[in-house]
Amino acid sequence: MAHARTTAPVRQSSLREHNLALVLKQVAGRHPVSRADIAQATGLTRATVSALVEDLIAGQLVIEVAGAPKSGAGRPSIGLDLDPDGPAGLGLQMNVDYLSACVVDMTGAVRHLEVHHADQRKRIAEEVLADVEALAATAAGVAEGLGLRLAGAALAVPGLVQDRTLRLAPNLGWRDLHVGLRVADHPVHVENDANLAALGEMFTNPNAGRSFIYVCGEIGIGGGVVVGGELLRGSRGFSGEIGHMSVHPSGPLCRCGAHGCLEQYAGQEAILRAAGLPDPGAGTIAATDLAAGAIAGNRKVLAALDAAGAALGIVLADTVNLVDIDTVILGGVYTRLEPWLRRNIAREIGARVLASDWAPVQIRPSVLAENASVVGAAVSVVRSVWDNPVEWIPTR
Repeated sequence: MAHARTTAPVRQSSLREHNLALVLKQVAGRHPVSRADIAQATGLTRATVSALVEDLIAGQLVIEVAGAPKSGAGRPSIGLDLDPDGPAGLGLQMNVDYLSACVVDMTGAVRHLEVHHADQRKRIAEEVLADVEALAATAAGVAEGLGLRLAGAALAVPGLVQDRTLRLAPNLGWRDLHVGLRVADHPVHVENDANLAALGEMFTNPNAGRSFIYVCGEIGIGGGVVVGGELLRGSRGFSGEIGHMSVHPSGPLCRCGAHGCLEQYAGQEAILRAAGLPDPGAGTIAATDLAAGAIAGNRKVLAALDAAGAALGIVLADTVNLVDIDTVILGGVYTRLEPWLRRNIAREIGARVLASDWAPVQIRPSVLAENASVVGAAVSVVRSVWDNPVEWIPTR
């Protein structure tokens, strides 16, 4: 959300809120870390850092641990780390052929994960939302049993999102669906699934870097773009719809109503058709059958993966030319198929990206694979605690 500029003086309470977040992010980014190292990195006095750390410990956001790296001579410093028993995030996902929920603690560790495979395309939206709500209730109960306080919840959905409304989900046939879910008295934040997956990768994948595109292949294809460590949402929150970029303008009709979209060449169902394999249906990951066929040397499977890789490479090259990212992360079913997709993706990027001779693009598999969106949803809640920890500090 954009905030209007103001010339009013900064209140003391606002300064404290800012400094609490500053110190907590130092712990999150470098844990374990010493108080002295935080003071050096932030420019705050040691006394100020110590007082802020005591507040963060009281709020169960930070704990003291042994063995922080020494920054000089003398005894090892007492280290600071994120508190695994502090506030936690609840992630939810509503996809075309599965629903899922997970709980992630302050350290980013997944403490609970539940996935229900079922085709949602023949169901009405209200029934699906009721199932999501049931998954959320179960996850909230598990979190309570683990002694975790839920800081909020976020729902990943496959389509265009605006103001907690799923404007369009082409592969589900839904339009203008308002999501009014609440969990533990918190309104559930709603976000595009690929955007949340990109956030999950940013915080869990050390090889992601600060500028990358996460591209997720399932029944639909989604993309999340991160530039300079920030998610690129666009002016209305609709960016990243890479699955509906054109490979061939006169190509097959897509569910979105256009012709020749990437989903018609590199979506899960398109690859299975080209490979001559039946759709395994809900409950089975198509990548398993495709990878098995590729390992066995099945020519139709290998040709289908080559064609999908080339289509992906064409669209990804356009994206790299437009926003100058240096890494492509392959998620969803593409994670398992990356060994066979990589060659043609790299070939198309090398041939089509103007700066490829001087700025090569890395192609990497996702570390979260099929769970990237639901974990990213939970991580987005934890990140909101890092941004505004004052809400968790006991009043004096």
